[in-house]
Amino acid sequence: MRRVLSVLVAGAVVLLAYVCVKSIMVPITFEKEKGIRDAAVIERLMEVRKVQIEYKNIHKAHAGSFSDLEKFLNETQIPFVLKEGVLTDDQLEKGMTEQEAVKQGLIRRDTVWALAKDTLLGRDYDVANMRYIAIGDEQAELSMDTTTLTSGSGYEIKVFECGILYKDYLKGLDAQLTYNIIDKATKQGKFPGLRVGSLEEINNNAGNWE
Repeated sequence: MRRVLSVLVAGAVVLLAYVCVKSIMVPITFEKEKGIRDAAVIERLMEVRKVQIEYKNIHKAHAGSFSDLEKFLNETQIPFVLKEGVLTDDQLEKGMTEQEAVKQGLIRRDTVWALAKDTLLGRDYDVANMRYIAIGDEQAELSMDTTTLTSGSGYEIKVFECGILYKDYLKGLDAQLTYNIIDKATKQGKFPGLRVGSLEEINNNAGNWE
């Protein structure tokens, strides 16, 4: 009887230790993986913002879809400034401007035209995957839309929004911890995910992590 009791006690201790370790490790593992995925999403959203700003500079409105962005990146030529030389500390102290230095032949600035993709994102950038975030062996897709808002002074401002919900890019992580994050954002009236720009307010294309 005493031996059976000892075995049961030992088993209970092992089980308790397992539960304690799990209760500590699950949140740690969750936060670590969430951090990795957050970083990947933010990097992609910043790329989208960069392209959208240039797209609007040319077309006077944001791209309404990733297909429009892809076409822009793959087909549109935009100016790119080749820089050779920089102003020295002595020249800066004397108040010399870059334009003056160029005129004097001290530095060189040449404008060339190149594909938007090469200029903004690099030659090796995979434009076709711009709308996706890799989640293990799967992919989660970003959403994007545009609209026009009216500022407090009555001006019409064209805005865009691009983002992804927590439930989509945190898929496969601890369900309860994921739910807690979504529930907190919802109760605070915030977007339950990561996004750049907004269709509801004029925020100068800011990301909600900034």
